[in-house]
Amino acid sequence: MEAALGGDARQAVVDGLAESKDFGQALRRLRDRMRTHAWRADAVSVDLARIVSSYDARTRREGFHVLNDWDGKAGRVNEDIIPVDVLHYLADARGGEPPDRTALAILLDYYFLHILSLFSLRVWDDGDADAHFDRLNRLLEALQGPHGSGQLFADDAGTLLLLATSHYEVQERGYDALLDRVRSLDRVHRTTIALGHASSMGCHLRFGFEAQCGRDTAALRADNVADYPWLCFALATVMDEYARRHAAGAQGADRDLVVEAMLNGLTSDARAFVGDAPAALSAFDAERSRFRDLFREHQRELLEAFERCRPSDRTYSPLSLFFNFSHNVLKGTVVDALLHGAAWDVSFDDLLTGVPRGEGKAERKTALATTLMGYARANPDTIRGRPMPVIVYDPDAGRQAFAVAMRKLRGSG
Repeated sequence: MEAALGGDARQAVVDGLAESKDFGQALRRLRDRMRTHAWRADAVSVDLARIVSSYDARTRREGFHVLNDWDGKAGRVNEDIIPVDVLHYLADARGGEPPDRTALAILLDYYFLHILSLFSLRVWDDGDADAHFDRLNRLLEALQGPHGSGQLFADDAGTLLLLATSHYEVQERGYDALLDRVRSLDRVHRTTIALGHASSMGCHLRFGFEAQCGRDTAALRADNVADYPWLCFALATVMDEYARRHAAGAQGADRDLVVEAMLNGLTSDARAFVGDAPAALSAFDAERSRFRDLFREHQRELLEAFERCRPSDRTYSPLSLFFNFSHNVLKGTVVDALLHGAAWDVSFDDLLTGVPRGEGKAERKTALATTLMGYARANPDTIRGRPMPVIVYDPDAGRQAFAVAMRKLRGSG
């Protein structure tokens, strides 16, 4: 992977593909390489077939399909990997055009992103998992560095883990064991993973509450048994980090990121963490109690800080973002970039935060979230017998979720 992502190897691959007679032929040649996981360009030859096959088999045995998406209509896992599915969509839309170098480079990077996501579940296989996470971060940095397409995907290896496990799984048997592994990491890596999961779980569960569960909290808890332990871990870990930074006198964006992630996670079901424990958290009372006790200790200043996160029409807020699965948000971003031949400089992590408030990316975040909602509205899923978009950016709905959560949090003392 270091050989494939470093230097000019990817640029050489794109150069060769761009010599095709049309975009469709270039994409077919790229598809063949994705399917074989073999890459050759100039003096670089990288064959990932054996390691991808081995890692994918191990990961499937543990309960995760990282590389392949679920086809809800057919009721099965797709045969091709997700980048090939996206490639087929692009070929149908633009196959007759001349080769688009930018789109080819983005799609190539999207392939490698999925391989890195697969790697994120294997960091515990041998040796020091924390060191492996650091090395994975360096690979992700190389993927999104000057030798790539310019498309941003994720900010750190913790997000790779999030994206890898955000697919629909018929049997949700792998999540508890993976969470135990995450708890074994050092404080820095646990916190990074918790920040991303608290924010994404908030967006995901708010969507489930509105779209799938008809605003029924009991139904939300029953339908997301695998998610609640992860949200509990994330909120407890983020609260620990808040207490640590509070004691150190941290201010500004450094503290605001933690506050915002905590609030985002709480907006999905605040009472589960400051009120009576739901059944889904019965085995995790220590983490939940730690969160609740620290929340009560810092309740006054946290409520004041939460007020500054109230969603507004004037700037981007992740509390206004609702979606079914994290990886679908990233897939939609990539599809839009491919259709227009222009990379987005907004990563998935960027969509999970409005901090620092008023910064230059805020308008582009809003533009991307609105664009994704447009695609989702044009291609809705059928949920509870009705067509529904699976990605929504709605400040009014965000303010409503904020108000409900704040009422529960104020009344928890």
